[in-house]
Amino acid sequence: MRTDSDARDSVWRSPSAIIGGVIVALMAVLAVVGPLIWGATAERVDAAAILQGSSAAHPLGTDNLGRDLLARVLVAGRYSLSLALVATLIGAALGILLGALPSVLPRRAARFVTGAVHALVAFPGLLLAMFTAVVAGLGARGAVLGIGVAIAPGFARLTQTLAASVAGSDYVAAARMLGVPRRRVLTRHILPNIAEPLILNLAQSLGGALLGLAGMSFLGLGVQPPDFDWGRLLFDGFARIYVDPEVALGPAAAVALAGIGFNLLGDTLARAAARSSAGRHQTDRPGPPPAEDEPDQDAVLEVRDLTVSFPGGSTPVRGLSLTLAPGEIVGLVGESGSGKSLTAAAIGGLVPYPGAVTYARLRLAGADVADLTDKELGTALAMVFQDPMASVNPALRVGGQLAEVAVVHQGASRADARRRAVDRLGHVRLPDPERHAGQHPHELSGGMRQRAVIAMGLMGTPRVVIADEPTTALDVTVQRQILRLLREVVTETGAALLFISHDIAVVGELCDRVVVMYASRVVEELPADRLAAGAAHPYTRALIASLPDLDTDRSRPLAGIPGTQPAPARVGPGCAFAPRCVLATARCHGERPELVVHGPRQRVACWEVTP
Repeated sequence: MRTDSDARDSVWRSPSAIIGGVIVALMAVLAVVGPLIWGATAERVDAAAILQGSSAAHPLGTDNLGRDLLARVLVAGRYSLSLALVATLIGAALGILLGALPSVLPRRAARFVTGAVHALVAFPGLLLAMFTAVVAGLGARGAVLGIGVAIAPGFARLTQTLAASVAGSDYVAAARMLGVPRRRVLTRHILPNIAEPLILNLAQSLGGALLGLAGMSFLGLGVQPPDFDWGRLLFDGFARIYVDPEVALGPAAAVALAGIGFNLLGDTLARAAARSSAGRHQTDRPGPPPAEDEPDQDAVLEVRDLTVSFPGGSTPVRGLSLTLAPGEIVGLVGESGSGKSLTAAAIGGLVPYPGAVTYARLRLAGADVADLTDKELGTALAMVFQDPMASVNPALRVGGQLAEVAVVHQGASRADARRRAVDRLGHVRLPDPERHAGQHPHELSGGMRQRAVIAMGLMGTPRVVIADEPTTALDVTVQRQILRLLREVVTETGAALLFISHDIAVVGELCDRVVVMYASRVVEELPADRLAAGAAHPYTRALIASLPDLDTDRSRPLAGIPGTQPAPARVGPGCAFAPRCVLATARCHGERPELVVHGPRQRVACWEVTP
């Protein structure tokens, strides 16, 4: 099985990563030891060796005071790299501030800042640096400020794009609704969630800053005598390039080598981060795996120890294990926030950044998901979401979006894909499929759009269908039609269906088996026909008891579960349901129970339930 560690290792073992790492390491060592070893030689004036070319004593020649140029190039590394680092940090700070402000400012102020960023991005960076350097004054300080200002627009554009995606999240909207100050929204909710790509861009920008500062010094706008950096040495030696080219090629080679090293290292960091965020496997489990952890050859979907975590200690899914057999419908139920939808997203590889997914095993149709290509995964796994309007492109016609699945994943021609799209729409009982295929999503009702999304999943040959609350937004009549359709799809195709819902009554009617989640963990698993009378966990029984029926006494308040579910970051060491459970003991509060066999095809995680 290919692991995330293996993927990262392959990135770091690539030639570009090795070369970049070696160069940057050498530059770092040079910046530390260069002035200590060659500092005195670089400053020693020798009137007898003025303006000499390459020789055994002076491999790169000497300058107009007879100082050894090789020693000066080696010593200049510390100053050149230090200035580049300061300039990059200035540019990053200015750019991140400008880019993040529009996400928290009022609309007019945000438009003004956005327009200013666009104008700065359109302005040539070198001209912006030169203008700033002239205004700030010639010398190292002006050059550093100039390069920092020139770097800032790029950081601002990147930050603005990343912050816009995060600013639209529900948790940011909730923070604003609660009156959280804009500064706190920015520092607590937005910036921490976009830090990684900004840090990667910082590494890549170091190379550009180094080249920019060398260019400023070469033009006479940067470091001034008696100080010197690589750009200043190149400026001093350029007049002799046709007579003694080595005096100019030495500092030029140092600038180019350092720039290449930082760019290669930044590119490697970006690729390693991309591999890491694509999916992470948990493979460092101690000891030999138990027999029950052998791959289930009969399962079309097998999940072992699935965990989803986010920065800040939030873990909305913890150690979830699940199997689906061909033709089986498994219901996943629980209160809102129990981790149901994130479980579906993790299986489909759709957990949003910066979420991290780990698992001991995730197999689809007998193959590890990490080894499946996008085409194989796209045809073997179908996703049906709660809001069909968010699953389709409102600007494209329904038939064209369905046909795209066959064109991209199956290599079908557009004509064949179009015919298959119409056939699939008819297969899900959409009336007049030819006409509806030519319509836009907004021209269809909610039930029709949900049928179209199911048809999109059937464009391939799905082995597993994941339906994440597909009937929540529909009226009762359409809801029953969609449930009947899902059952027909499973019967006809032999695919397994993972049906996610908070409505335990619907799950009991549709599913063969039920998995109950609470506070990010599975607390019970049992056959659906035993749900009403055979549920063992107090939470499952409380869910069933809260369902009204025709015999419910309407003169009394509806039954409910007192208390609230803990947030993912506040789940304690014991049973998460203990604070709401009438059977809870001290052991329940201090020690978490594991899932154990309770009966035929039933497992329960509760200390107070005896097998």
